[in-house]
Amino acid sequence: MPNITLTATDGSGSFSAHVAEPKATPGGGKPGVVVLIQEIFGVNQAMRDACAWIADMGFIAVCPDLFWRIEPGIDITDKTEADWKRAFELFNTFDQAKGMEDLKATLSAARRMPGANGRVGSMGFCLGGRLAVMMAEQSDADINISYYGVGLDGLLGDLDRIAKPLLLHIADQDEFFPPEGRAKVIAAVQGNAHIACHVYPNANHAFARVNGVHWDGRAATIANGRSAEALVSALG
Repeated sequence: MPNITLTATDGSGSFSAHVAEPKATPGGGKPGVVVLIQEIFGVNQAMRDACAWIADMGFIAVCPDLFWRIEPGIDITDKTEADWKRAFELFNTFDQAKGMEDLKATLSAARRMPGANGRVGSMGFCLGGRLAVMMAEQSDADINISYYGVGLDGLLGDLDRIAKPLLLHIADQDEFFPPEGRAKVIAAVQGNAHIACHVYPNANHAFARVNGVHWDGRAATIANGRSAEALVSALG
């Protein structure tokens, strides 16, 4: 089941999602589902690899194409200046409110997937890391995980709406999230029983993007281990 088609809730059309299924689940039970939220490069190889990692842990991974309203099937990298230029054009054009509608539609479909246990979380990177926090504030996802989300200091007004676990992975050298904004987020989430915030020393933005320009093996391994534990706890 490499791809599925989902219907937009606003009646504007349909969009695809890449799916990776586990070969087996621990204990033989039904798996939970993780909705993976893309970076500004579309559903590219890095996101497909992340889906494979999630499936290897015994979950179903679903990664919707959130740029479909701009252009379906965007699949670029962080390796060339032209790709970066295109990625920022997509980011600036992307309607985050519509993206949230599509993520909620994906979440709803994931809860009803045949063979799944009905529990669903989200996990996003970069732009997807921001949207994962918005999912924590605006959806009923069972867990949400944000890797180096951008502009999170603009979302602090709705923290009191979070009722399920939210895991934040923050790079302390993030070139796309200024120190002042990061400090506001770290201070605001202190004492919130639903939010676990981890800061990774000397790590840059996208430190967990496999084969990415800022890959940091130590930070990624620690962060991914925390994510795995959180997913198992929330999704079974």
